[in-house]
Amino acid sequence: MPARNLDQLPYYDLRKQRKVALVTGGNSGIGWYTVLHLYMHGFVVYVAGRNSSRVNRAMKDIKKEARTRIKTLATDQRHPVGELHFLSLDLTALKVVEKAAKRFRSLESSLDVLINNAGVMALPYSVTEDGFEIQLQTNYVAHFLLTMRLLPSVKRCRGRIITVSSIGHNLEFSYFSLSQSFNYKPNMLFTWMRYAMAKTASIQFAKMLAIKHPDVLCISVHPGLVMKTNLFSYWTRLPIVGIFFWFFFQLVGYFFGVSNEEGSVATLKGALSTELEREWDNGKYYTTGGIESKPSYVANNLDNAASTWLWTIHELRDRGYEPT
Repeated sequence: MPARNLDQLPYYDLRKQRKVALVTGGNSGIGWYTVLHLYMHGFVVYVAGRNSSRVNRAMKDIKKEARTRIKTLATDQRHPVGELHFLSLDLTALKVVEKAAKRFRSLESSLDVLINNAGVMALPYSVTEDGFEIQLQTNYVAHFLLTMRLLPSVKRCRGRIITVSSIGHNLEFSYFSLSQSFNYKPNMLFTWMRYAMAKTASIQFAKMLAIKHPDVLCISVHPGLVMKTNLFSYWTRLPIVGIFFWFFFQLVGYFFGVSNEEGSVATLKGALSTELEREWDNGKYYTTGGIESKPSYVANNLDNAASTWLWTIHELRDRGYEPT
């Protein structure tokens, strides 16, 4: 059980030590379980999402699940829970990202853990109001801006930044310029190129953050092949072929997949483990269960990472956002 694996991670008591986390996309999938365990470990968790009713419903369910789990524990094993709060955030609109960061800073003086968890996968080609391809903005650019805006809050307590990537980053077989749209047919093929580019950029972002801000622990994680998630809903709802995609995803999940809760373990270990140290572990990449691994050559190459960083800085500046 993943919960047992996480019992060894530290617990906090709000009455003695206030620990704060922010999780994007924490109302569903692996994000839901990430929030659950942070809450059970005594964190004040800000669950950032677009739909207030969905997030509030998720927080209600998380509190109920926490109570259920705590009741099964022996009295001497029970720990005080934390708090849950909704933070309005739409990653497809950078102006909303700015507002969310400003709102958080007005509420909290420091941020112990920032978890860039939210993401989309393999969508049809579309461009956001900010002029970025939707997967690139949601998975990477918006998180870049959010992180830079909240970095002073993280640095104030020498906190941690966890960015969720994917094994799918390996599909970027050579360095792709982020200006490359891959707006070609068939979408069934080139959507994965766009996805890989965004997830590679996420790993590169964590590496560059670690170099530029060594007083903050910055890592990236691949949660595992989590198949029971709404990330696949676009494919399974396609006319006629949707049933075939559904069957394929079920098959892959049965043989190779992990549950949403198991998928949250890598993130949670990155957020809570006392074994990780800035001096030795900064910029590293971890896979399912929090196992240290090595990303693709493209993602691991520092020249590529620097190019991605500079491209992002310039693109944000061109849109009126000074990220530093």
